[in-house]
Amino acid sequence: MFAMQLSKPHTPLEWVELPDPHPGPGQIRVKVGACGVCRTDLHVVDGDLTHPALPIIPGHEIVGRIDELGEGVTGLSIGQRVGIPWLGHTCGHCLYCDEGKENLCDHPLFTGYTRNGGYATMTVADARYAFPLGEEGDDVSLAPLLCAGLIGWRSLSHAGDGKKIGLYGFGAAAHIIAQVLRWQGREVYAFTTPGDTEKQAFARSLGAVWAGGSDEMPPDLLDGAIIFAAVGALVPAALKAIRKGCRVVCAGIHMSEIPAFSYDILWEEREIVSIANLTRQDGLDFLSLAPKMSVTTTTKPYPLRKANEALDDLRHGRFDGAAVLVP
Repeated sequence: MFAMQLSKPHTPLEWVELPDPHPGPGQIRVKVGACGVCRTDLHVVDGDLTHPALPIIPGHEIVGRIDELGEGVTGLSIGQRVGIPWLGHTCGHCLYCDEGKENLCDHPLFTGYTRNGGYATMTVADARYAFPLGEEGDDVSLAPLLCAGLIGWRSLSHAGDGKKIGLYGFGAAAHIIAQVLRWQGREVYAFTTPGDTEKQAFARSLGAVWAGGSDEMPPDLLDGAIIFAAVGALVPAALKAIRKGCRVVCAGIHMSEIPAFSYDILWEEREIVSIANLTRQDGLDFLSLAPKMSVTTTTKPYPLRKANEALDDLRHGRFDGAAVLVP
Protein backbone atom coordinates (compact mmCIF):
# COMPACT_ATOMS: atom_id res chain seq x y z
CA MET A 1 0.00 0.00 0.00
CA PHE A 2 0.97 3.66 -0.40
CA ALA A 3 0.16 6.43 2.04
CA MET A 4 0.89 9.98 3.14
CA GLN A 5 2.24 9.54 6.67
CA LEU A 6 2.96 11.92 9.55
CA SER A 7 6.14 11.11 11.46
CA LYS A 8 6.34 14.25 13.60
CA PRO A 9 3.93 17.17 14.17
CA HIS A 10 4.76 20.43 12.39
CA THR A 11 6.40 18.53 9.51
CA PRO A 12 5.04 17.70 6.05
CA LEU A 13 3.44 14.36 5.41
CA GLU A 14 5.71 11.85 3.67
CA TRP A 15 4.86 9.53 0.77
CA VAL A 16 5.58 5.99 1.98
CA GLU A 17 5.18 2.42 0.78
CA LEU A 18 4.05 0.02 3.51
CA PRO A 19 3.15 -3.67 3.73
CA ASP A 20 -0.48 -4.32 2.90
CA PRO A 21 -2.44 -4.52 6.17
CA HIS A 22 -4.81 -7.38 6.95
CA PRO A 23 -7.91 -7.15 9.11
CA GLY A 24 -8.03 -8.81 12.52
CA PRO A 25 -11.14 -10.24 14.14
CA GLY A 26 -14.10 -7.88 13.76
CA GLN A 27 -12.25 -5.73 11.22
CA ILE A 28 -12.44 -5.06 7.50
CA ARG A 29 -9.90 -3.89 4.95
CA VAL A 30 -11.06 -1.17 2.61
CA LYS A 31 -9.62 -0.06 -0.70
CA VAL A 32 -9.86 3.73 -0.43
CA GLY A 33 -11.74 5.52 -3.18
CA ALA A 34 -11.62 8.99 -1.62
CA CYS A 35 -10.79 10.62 1.70
CA GLY A 36 -11.91 14.07 2.75
CA VAL A 37 -9.47 16.57 4.25
CA CYS A 38 -10.85 17.82 7.55
CA ARG A 39 -9.75 20.66 9.81
CA THR A 40 -9.16 18.03 12.49
CA ASP A 41 -6.44 16.61 10.23
CA LEU A 42 -4.81 20.04 10.40
CA HIS A 43 -5.00 19.94 14.19
CA VAL A 44 -3.19 16.58 14.11
CA VAL A 45 -0.50 17.75 11.68
CA ASP A 46 -0.04 21.11 13.41
CA GLY A 47 0.28 19.55 16.86
CA ASP A 48 -2.91 21.06 18.33
CA LEU A 49 -4.03 17.52 19.19
CA THR A 50 -1.11 16.37 21.25
CA HIS A 51 -1.27 12.57 21.46
CA PRO A 52 -1.27 11.08 17.96
CA ALA A 53 -0.08 7.47 17.59
CA LEU A 54 3.01 8.33 15.55
CA PRO A 55 3.78 7.53 12.84
CA ILE A 56 0.18 7.98 11.77
CA ILE A 57 -1.71 8.08 8.48
CA PRO A 58 -4.28 10.90 8.83
CA GLY A 59 -7.76 11.02 7.34
CA HIS A 60 -11.18 10.13 8.72
CA GLU A 61 -13.66 10.94 5.95
CA ILE A 62 -13.07 7.68 4.12
CA VAL A 63 -15.12 6.19 1.30
CA GLY A 64 -14.05 2.87 -0.17
CA ARG A 65 -14.90 -0.73 -0.92
CA ILE A 66 -14.32 -3.72 1.30
CA ASP A 67 -11.76 -6.12 -0.15
CA GLU A 68 -11.07 -8.34 2.87
CA LEU A 69 -13.15 -9.42 5.86
CA GLY A 70 -11.73 -10.31 9.24
CA GLU A 71 -12.90 -13.22 11.35
CA GLY A 72 -16.39 -12.85 12.76
CA VAL A 73 -17.55 -9.96 10.56
CA THR A 74 -21.20 -10.23 9.60
CA GLY A 75 -23.58 -7.91 7.77
CA LEU A 76 -20.90 -6.62 5.38
CA SER A 77 -19.56 -8.15 2.17
CA ILE A 78 -16.62 -8.00 -0.23
CA GLY A 79 -17.09 -5.21 -2.76
CA GLN A 80 -19.55 -3.26 -0.62
CA ARG A 81 -19.01 0.51 -0.42
CA VAL A 82 -18.67 1.86 3.11
CA GLY A 83 -17.79 5.07 4.90
CA ILE A 84 -15.36 5.23 7.83
CA PRO A 85 -15.64 8.16 10.28
CA TRP A 86 -13.53 9.81 13.00
CA LEU A 87 -14.74 7.57 15.83
CA GLY A 88 -13.10 4.29 14.85
CA HIS A 89 -13.54 2.03 17.89
CA THR A 90 -15.08 2.04 21.36
CA CYS A 91 -14.56 -0.30 24.28
CA GLY A 92 -18.24 -1.18 24.73
CA HIS A 93 -18.04 -1.59 28.50
CA CYS A 94 -17.18 1.75 30.15
CA LEU A 95 -19.79 3.89 31.91
CA TYR A 96 -20.47 5.94 28.78
CA CYS A 97 -20.78 2.97 26.44
CA ASP A 98 -23.15 1.31 28.91
CA GLU A 99 -25.27 4.49 28.94
CA GLY A 100 -25.47 4.64 25.14
CA LYS A 101 -23.02 7.56 24.97
CA GLU A 102 -20.32 5.84 22.95
CA ASN A 103 -19.14 9.20 21.63
CA LEU A 104 -17.75 9.80 25.13
CA CYS A 105 -16.12 6.35 25.50
CA ASP A 106 -13.22 6.26 27.97
CA HIS A 107 -11.11 4.03 25.71
CA PRO A 108 -11.78 5.07 22.10
CA LEU A 109 -9.68 4.90 18.98
CA PHE A 110 -9.87 7.73 16.45
CA THR A 111 -9.37 7.23 12.74
CA GLY A 112 -6.35 9.13 11.46
CA TYR A 113 -5.24 10.04 14.99
CA THR A 114 -4.81 6.95 17.15
CA ARG A 115 -5.35 4.42 14.36
CA ASN A 116 -4.34 4.75 10.72
CA GLY A 117 -6.72 6.60 8.46
CA GLY A 118 -7.52 7.19 4.82
CA TYR A 119 -4.67 9.22 3.34
CA ALA A 120 -3.72 5.92 1.74
CA THR A 121 -4.64 3.40 -0.93
CA MET A 122 -6.12 1.05 1.70
CA THR A 123 -6.96 0.99 5.39
CA VAL A 124 -8.23 -1.34 8.09
CA ALA A 125 -11.30 -0.42 10.14
CA ASP A 126 -13.52 -1.75 12.90
CA ALA A 127 -16.48 -3.28 11.08
CA ARG A 128 -18.85 -1.82 13.71
CA TYR A 129 -17.79 1.67 12.66
CA ALA A 130 -18.15 1.28 8.91
CA PHE A 131 -21.38 2.68 7.46
CA PRO A 132 -22.88 1.10 4.32
CA LEU A 133 -23.23 3.85 1.69
CA GLY A 134 -25.09 2.20 -1.17
CA GLU A 135 -24.37 3.07 -4.78
CA GLU A 136 -25.90 6.54 -5.11
CA GLY A 137 -23.34 9.33 -5.57
CA ASP A 138 -19.61 9.22 -6.30
CA ASP A 139 -16.87 8.63 -3.73
CA VAL A 140 -15.53 12.20 -3.81
CA SER A 141 -18.91 13.83 -3.18
CA LEU A 142 -19.73 11.43 -0.34
CA ALA A 143 -16.43 11.75 1.57
CA PRO A 144 -17.20 15.07 3.34
CA LEU A 145 -20.40 13.59 4.76
CA LEU A 146 -18.31 11.28 6.99
CA CYS A 147 -17.20 14.09 9.32
CA ALA A 148 -18.26 17.53 8.13
CA GLY A 149 -21.74 16.13 7.63
CA LEU A 150 -21.90 13.89 10.70
CA ILE A 151 -20.47 16.39 13.19
CA GLY A 152 -22.59 19.11 11.65
CA TRP A 153 -25.67 16.91 12.04
CA ARG A 154 -24.91 16.18 15.71
CA SER A 155 -24.23 19.87 16.33
CA LEU A 156 -27.54 20.83 14.74
CA SER A 157 -29.41 18.37 16.96
CA HIS A 158 -27.98 20.20 19.99
CA ALA A 159 -28.69 23.68 18.66
CA GLY A 160 -32.44 23.34 19.14
CA ASP A 161 -35.44 23.59 16.86
CA GLY A 162 -35.45 27.36 16.41
CA LYS A 163 -36.04 28.98 13.04
CA LYS A 164 -33.04 31.32 12.82
CA ILE A 165 -29.68 29.49 13.12
CA GLY A 166 -26.27 31.11 12.87
CA LEU A 167 -23.29 29.23 11.40
CA TYR A 168 -19.89 30.64 12.35
CA GLY A 169 -17.21 29.57 9.88
CA PHE A 170 -18.60 28.68 6.46
CA GLY A 171 -16.47 25.73 5.41
CA ALA A 172 -17.11 22.06 4.76
CA ALA A 173 -19.49 21.41 7.66
CA ALA A 174 -21.47 24.64 7.37
CA HIS A 175 -22.02 24.27 3.63
CA ILE A 176 -23.64 20.87 4.29
CA ILE A 177 -25.68 21.90 7.32
CA ALA A 178 -26.92 25.03 5.54
CA GLN A 179 -28.61 22.72 3.05
CA VAL A 180 -30.11 20.63 5.86
CA LEU A 181 -31.51 23.76 7.52
CA ARG A 182 -33.05 24.97 4.29
CA TRP A 183 -34.62 21.53 3.72
CA GLN A 184 -36.09 21.79 7.22
CA GLY A 185 -37.57 25.16 6.37
CA ARG A 186 -35.29 27.14 8.67
CA GLU A 187 -33.22 30.27 8.07
CA VAL A 188 -29.42 30.27 7.76
CA TYR A 189 -27.30 33.18 8.97
CA ALA A 190 -23.69 32.73 7.82
CA PHE A 191 -20.70 34.30 9.56
CA THR A 192 -17.31 34.32 7.83
CA THR A 193 -13.90 35.84 8.35
CA PRO A 194 -14.50 39.62 8.20
CA GLY A 195 -14.23 40.86 4.65
CA ASP A 196 -14.43 37.43 3.01
CA THR A 197 -17.05 38.39 0.44
CA GLU A 198 -16.43 35.23 -1.62
CA LYS A 199 -17.39 32.95 1.28
CA GLN A 200 -20.39 35.16 2.00
CA ALA A 201 -21.51 34.88 -1.63
CA PHE A 202 -21.04 31.10 -1.41
CA ALA A 203 -23.26 31.00 1.68
CA ARG A 204 -25.96 33.03 -0.04
CA SER A 205 -25.79 30.70 -3.05
CA LEU A 206 -26.72 27.86 -0.68
CA GLY A 207 -29.74 29.73 0.64
CA ALA A 208 -28.42 31.82 3.52
CA VAL A 209 -30.84 34.67 4.19
CA TRP A 210 -27.94 36.76 5.55
CA ALA A 211 -24.16 36.51 5.32
CA GLY A 212 -21.61 38.77 6.93
CA GLY A 213 -18.43 38.94 8.94
CA SER A 214 -18.06 37.31 12.35
CA ASP A 215 -17.51 40.79 13.77
CA GLU A 216 -21.06 41.80 12.73
CA MET A 217 -24.39 41.34 14.45
CA PRO A 218 -27.14 39.65 12.42
CA PRO A 219 -30.23 41.71 11.53
CA ASP A 220 -32.30 39.66 14.01
CA LEU A 221 -31.41 37.82 17.20
CA LEU A 222 -30.85 34.13 16.50
CA ASP A 223 -32.57 31.05 17.93
CA GLY A 224 -29.26 29.20 18.11
CA ALA A 225 -25.71 29.24 16.77
CA ILE A 226 -23.11 26.65 15.80
CA ILE A 227 -19.42 27.52 15.80
CA PHE A 228 -17.47 25.47 13.26
CA ALA A 229 -14.39 27.71 13.19
CA ALA A 230 -11.71 26.88 15.77
CA VAL A 231 -11.70 30.44 17.11
CA GLY A 232 -12.47 30.92 20.81
CA ALA A 233 -13.27 34.60 20.34
CA LEU A 234 -16.40 33.57 18.45
CA VAL A 235 -18.02 32.23 21.62
CA PRO A 236 -18.82 35.65 23.15
CA ALA A 237 -19.67 36.97 19.67
CA ALA A 238 -22.24 34.20 19.21
CA LEU A 239 -23.65 34.68 22.70
CA LYS A 240 -24.38 38.29 21.83
CA ALA A 241 -26.16 37.19 18.65
CA ILE A 242 -28.62 34.71 20.22
CA ARG A 243 -31.80 35.52 22.08
CA LYS A 244 -32.64 34.57 25.67
CA GLY A 245 -32.89 30.87 26.48
CA CYS A 246 -30.94 29.77 23.38
CA ARG A 247 -27.70 27.88 22.88
CA VAL A 248 -24.25 28.26 21.32
CA VAL A 249 -22.83 24.93 20.13
CA CYS A 250 -19.05 24.53 19.78
CA ALA A 251 -18.58 21.89 17.09
CA GLY A 252 -14.80 21.58 16.85
CA ILE A 253 -12.50 19.12 18.59
CA HIS A 254 -10.04 21.97 19.18
CA MET A 255 -10.55 25.68 19.73
CA SER A 256 -8.26 28.56 20.58
CA GLU A 257 -8.60 30.09 24.03
CA ILE A 258 -12.00 31.61 24.80
CA PRO A 259 -11.51 35.19 26.01
CA ALA A 260 -13.09 36.53 29.17
CA PHE A 261 -16.54 38.01 28.68
CA SER A 262 -19.08 39.77 30.84
CA TYR A 263 -21.73 37.67 32.53
CA ASP A 264 -24.61 39.66 31.06
CA ILE A 265 -24.21 38.05 27.60
CA LEU A 266 -24.56 34.58 29.17
CA TRP A 267 -27.34 35.49 31.59
CA GLU A 268 -31.02 34.85 30.83
CA GLU A 269 -30.43 31.13 30.42
CA ARG A 270 -28.20 31.25 27.37
CA GLU A 271 -26.04 28.12 27.14
CA ILE A 272 -22.66 27.05 25.73
CA VAL A 273 -22.20 23.35 24.88
CA SER A 274 -19.57 21.33 23.06
CA ILE A 275 -19.95 18.41 20.68
CA ALA A 276 -17.66 15.39 21.03
CA ASN A 277 -17.27 12.86 18.22
CA LEU A 278 -20.39 11.01 17.05
CA THR A 279 -22.42 7.89 17.66
CA ARG A 280 -23.20 5.14 15.21
CA GLN A 281 -26.84 6.22 15.36
CA ASP A 282 -25.81 9.70 14.20
CA GLY A 283 -24.21 8.09 11.18
CA LEU A 284 -27.15 5.85 10.37
CA ASP A 285 -29.63 8.72 10.75
CA PHE A 286 -27.77 11.33 8.74
CA LEU A 287 -26.48 9.10 5.93
CA SER A 288 -29.97 7.70 5.35
CA LEU A 289 -31.52 11.17 5.28
CA ALA A 290 -28.87 12.98 3.21
CA PRO A 291 -30.16 11.73 -0.18
CA LYS A 292 -33.75 12.62 0.79
CA MET A 293 -32.59 16.11 1.72
CA SER A 294 -30.78 16.40 -1.63
CA VAL A 295 -27.56 17.35 0.15
CA THR A 296 -24.77 18.00 -2.34
CA THR A 297 -21.16 18.76 -1.50
CA THR A 298 -18.86 21.30 -3.10
CA THR A 299 -15.48 19.61 -3.38
CA LYS A 300 -11.97 20.21 -4.65
CA PRO A 301 -10.22 16.90 -5.45
CA TYR A 302 -6.46 16.46 -5.03
CA PRO A 303 -4.25 13.48 -5.89
CA LEU A 304 -3.20 11.61 -2.75
CA ARG A 305 0.43 12.70 -3.24
CA LYS A 306 -0.69 16.34 -2.91
CA ALA A 307 -2.10 15.94 0.60
CA ASN A 308 0.28 18.61 1.95
CA GLU A 309 -0.98 21.07 -0.67
CA ALA A 310 -4.59 20.27 0.24
CA LEU A 311 -3.88 20.82 3.94
CA ASP A 312 -2.20 24.15 3.26
CA ASP A 313 -5.05 25.29 1.04
CA LEU A 314 -7.48 24.38 3.84
CA ARG A 315 -5.34 26.21 6.38
CA HIS A 316 -5.57 29.39 4.30
CA GLY A 317 -9.17 29.02 3.09
CA ARG A 318 -8.28 28.83 -0.59
CA PHE A 319 -11.40 26.92 -1.70
CA ASP A 320 -15.11 26.62 -1.01
CA GLY A 321 -16.57 23.47 0.47
CA ALA A 322 -14.26 20.52 1.13
CA ALA A 323 -10.94 19.18 -0.14
CA VAL A 324 -10.89 15.47 -1.00
CA LEU A 325 -7.88 13.23 -1.66
CA VAL A 326 -8.15 10.63 -4.40
CA PRO A 327 -5.64 7.73 -4.45
